[in-house]
Amino acid sequence: MIIQKSSNPRISTFDPSNFSFGNTFIDHMIICEYENGKWGDLQLIPYGPIGFTPAMMGVNYGQACFEGMKAYKDNDGQVFLFRPEKNFERINKSAKRLAIPEISEEIFMNGLKALVDIDREWIPQGEGMSLYLRPLLFATEEALKARISEKYMFAIVATPAKSYYTAPVSVKISDHYSRAASGGVGAAKAAGNYAASFYPTQLAIEEGYDQIIWTDDCSHEYFEESGTMNVFVRINDTIYTPKTSDKILDGVTRDSFLQLAERRGIDVVIGDVKVTDVIEAQRNGTLKEVWGVGTAVVTSIFEALGYQGEHLTLPKLSPEESFAEQLKNDLVNIQTNKAEDTFGWRVLVEENVYGV
Repeated sequence: MIIQKSSNPRISTFDPSNFSFGNTFIDHMIICEYENGKWGDLQLIPYGPIGFTPAMMGVNYGQACFEGMKAYKDNDGQVFLFRPEKNFERINKSAKRLAIPEISEEIFMNGLKALVDIDREWIPQGEGMSLYLRPLLFATEEALKARISEKYMFAIVATPAKSYYTAPVSVKISDHYSRAASGGVGAAKAAGNYAASFYPTQLAIEEGYDQIIWTDDCSHEYFEESGTMNVFVRINDTIYTPKTSDKILDGVTRDSFLQLAERRGIDVVIGDVKVTDVIEAQRNGTLKEVWGVGTAVVTSIFEALGYQGEHLTLPKLSPEESFAEQLKNDLVNIQTNKAEDTFGWRVLVEENVYGV
């Protein structure tokens, strides 16, 4: 690994009680370039701009994907990653679907751990606090040709994070727009998936909602995801969530919630979640909770659903009554080393292993 430490670190200016998620970047980043059929040396360098031209193929043809993950600091100052092997597997799954060369586990893991180690001071401590990590893969060849690129970059950047949604949100059930189509790239964490979601989301916001529940592209009869999250529905004391497919992202937080629910003995049904069943459950009083899960948000509880002009409110449950809250607490306690990790999900980032 080539290491170039920042000559002008900004950590002394970082105020963990006053920062903007997604706009505050740590002192360093990771890059690794692909050329002539192979990945080059991993580089840890100061965070900053990289020179590209508007003819870069990733910009023109969309060969770009990424991951979202976090590092956590416990009360003793130890730093942990959470299930990084799942993100490694998924970024290569996305890469394969987008015809991007896959990266090795050594490049991915060494880059993550070295970056988190050198900038561990940027990880804020406290409830809801973490360091959000964004590994990326994108085409860099300068060519206006609609073909597979011959040059790529792997990069990791990071921003301190705090609680994403602090209050329940209202969501609109889409009956026109879809996040993904069968045979498409919905199961990949492709950059273009997010671009395509912004316009329908903005329309929902203009109607007074915070997010969208995406439905299937054929009939709009079934739940798929919510915003950038996997979605869960609780009817009576059973949790329902859509099965993953080529249209639905296989979320790490989703998988963790499912295993935690099983440990608690909560009944879970993985399969089709029909919109009309959810609406009927709301009307007859058996719909207890609907929520979304994802790396950035962890858990976002919904207070109302919008559907075909109706505004349907959901029950307000106490933390003790809410499955969403219970499972979130179970997850966060494992991530932050406040509970025993019986699953083996927590990965300690040792200090100075990479000479940083």
